[in-house]
Amino acid sequence: MAQLDTLDVVVLVALLLGTVAYFTKGTYWAVHNDPYGNSLAQANGIRTGKSRNIIEKMEESGKNCVVFYGSQTGTAEDYASRLAKEGQSRFGLKTMVADLEDYDYENLDTFPEDKVAFFILATYGEGEPTDNAVDFYEFINGEEVSFSESTDENPLNNLKYVAFGLGNNTYEHYNSMVRNVNAALEKLGATRIGTAGEGDDGAGTMEEDFLAWKEPMWVALSSAMGLEEREAVYEPVFDVVEEPDMDPNEDTVYLGEPNKNHLEGTSKGPYNAHNPYVAPIAESKEIFTAKDRNCLHMEIDISSSNLSYTTGDHVAVWPTNAGKEVDRFLSAVGLDSKRHMVISVKGLDPTAKVPFPSPTTYDAVVRYHMEICAPISRQFLASLAPFAPTEEIKAEMAKLGDDKDYFQENVTNRNLNIAQLLQTMSKGQAWSKVPFSMFIEGLHKIQPRYYSISSSSHVQKDKVSITAVVESIERPGAPYVVKGVTTNYLLALKQKQHGDPDPDPHGLNYALSGPRNKYDGVHVPVHIRHSNFKLPSDPSKPIIMVGPGTGVAPFRGFVQERAALAREGHKVGKTLLFFGCRRKSEDFLYQSEWEQYKKDLGDSFDLKVAFSRDGPQKVYVQDKMKEVASEIDELLKQKAYFYVCGDAANMARDVNSLLGDIISQQRGIPASKGEEIVKAMRASNQYQEDVWS
Repeated sequence: MAQLDTLDVVVLVALLLGTVAYFTKGTYWAVHNDPYGNSLAQANGIRTGKSRNIIEKMEESGKNCVVFYGSQTGTAEDYASRLAKEGQSRFGLKTMVADLEDYDYENLDTFPEDKVAFFILATYGEGEPTDNAVDFYEFINGEEVSFSESTDENPLNNLKYVAFGLGNNTYEHYNSMVRNVNAALEKLGATRIGTAGEGDDGAGTMEEDFLAWKEPMWVALSSAMGLEEREAVYEPVFDVVEEPDMDPNEDTVYLGEPNKNHLEGTSKGPYNAHNPYVAPIAESKEIFTAKDRNCLHMEIDISSSNLSYTTGDHVAVWPTNAGKEVDRFLSAVGLDSKRHMVISVKGLDPTAKVPFPSPTTYDAVVRYHMEICAPISRQFLASLAPFAPTEEIKAEMAKLGDDKDYFQENVTNRNLNIAQLLQTMSKGQAWSKVPFSMFIEGLHKIQPRYYSISSSSHVQKDKVSITAVVESIERPGAPYVVKGVTTNYLLALKQKQHGDPDPDPHGLNYALSGPRNKYDGVHVPVHIRHSNFKLPSDPSKPIIMVGPGTGVAPFRGFVQERAALAREGHKVGKTLLFFGCRRKSEDFLYQSEWEQYKKDLGDSFDLKVAFSRDGPQKVYVQDKMKEVASEIDELLKQKAYFYVCGDAANMARDVNSLLGDIISQQRGIPASKGEEIVKAMRASNQYQEDVWS
């Protein structure tokens, strides 16, 4: 009998191991042997074997300060890293940075009194938590929050915390994430140190808001925890070791691949924010006729990926830095001759997370992983000053870091990225004293860019459409034109597909074939992000859409879907679209398509177009809305869904205000009542926005 029991156990263990291997597709072992396997684990929806107990993690690593972040685009993560580094170098805190989705929160009631937690929280969309903060947010705001030990009314009375939010004042729920979390923590008995800071991306003051908040915060924290400031000396977070004996073409060296499966050429799903699908571009074309501006329409084939989308979702494009800017950066920091040198990068602390796989090369890091073209942080400039080539340049860098007006005049207003600034400051002399680890720590990790999908999943489930204006930003007197990283990358892909002898008219020379030239033909790395921006489930419901410029993108998908449903015999409600552009002859997007949809939908479809530069007076979508105010109000009485897509700072805010005015005027009620009705529409999802700043 004992033998049989042992055999049973052996068989059960074998079955268990087989089951694990099947469902994880071998990723458990890949994760534990791959130096960058964590991204693969997250891509496949599994966790590494690390503890999810933050108290335990802090104790075992000797930390007394944890900086949590909730980040969608990487800015909150960057601020968290900067605060952790500053806390350590200036005040001797033993800090660690923590992704909110990597830990559980039931044991926050056991948080030691002599430690402190920071919460750096971005607000996403209409007052929502970022993807990595959803679980934390729902837990901390639960009706009956259950902690591991405490049953007190104030279970978090030991928790001291610091809070900073990243928001945009053009959204109704400005900085609601940090406000709501702060309120929840206080309700549970936690003690906030300093004010809860708020940065405003809508006003373009995020960086200055952050810098203005953190200095008094450090004073308050020093007082609360008995910290003493010391002279800040650069202490690297990462160890960068050159490997001159390694061949960069070895199959163990990452040359831009995001994880081990991509490196080995066995990339498989699920594809998501940690694991892109390298998708073929089925079709691409220019849809502006203006000579000085480009707008791209692209059809991206996802048929072989198991990716799916629904009308209104977003497609994320994983960009690559332009070769021109990669060359400039490597030259500026004295690494041009070493660009293909293999380097191994590891954290000098067990809690430090290297933001890309290693071993790799300087070129691969700068090309595929660093946001080298982003606006410069004033704080980062100040940290570079001690490594300047000369004392004169050192003094100038320190002044730029200390004086926000001087920085605005000499950096921001001149459209300079980091390499352009360094070369300008040193007149071409290389900044070879700056440790490369400093750039890894100080520059954002390059992030996917999100575009509203401009097609209907009902009509073309295997292809997603992108509609994107190619960005080119000039400022009077600025020596450089800012070229949008991703849209110019897409432009170069379009020109390659069409056999243009000069794939990039700006000389930006993107690596269009991808790492190791693995992107045969014309491909782009993507994933899908699901959105709450959706058509009503009942197609007979009326809808009103406002989308000037490329804000019309999701509405092309909406109308495309409704036209298909009408052809199939479904009853389709009134479909009213307000579109705006400069001139009918230059940028009237999808003009012929709207004519076809009109034939399909008949009187159900109505398009109102505002041309801002075709007449003696500028006409905008708001003007067209005023012309049919009574029809808009009548449709709203029929419970029409109202959608806005486009620029948040001006258009979306104006449309929101105008809608309240239309309702109040048409119904003869006070303006405040009209505003309340619009707010109620928002709360019930009858009013939806897909906007950007």
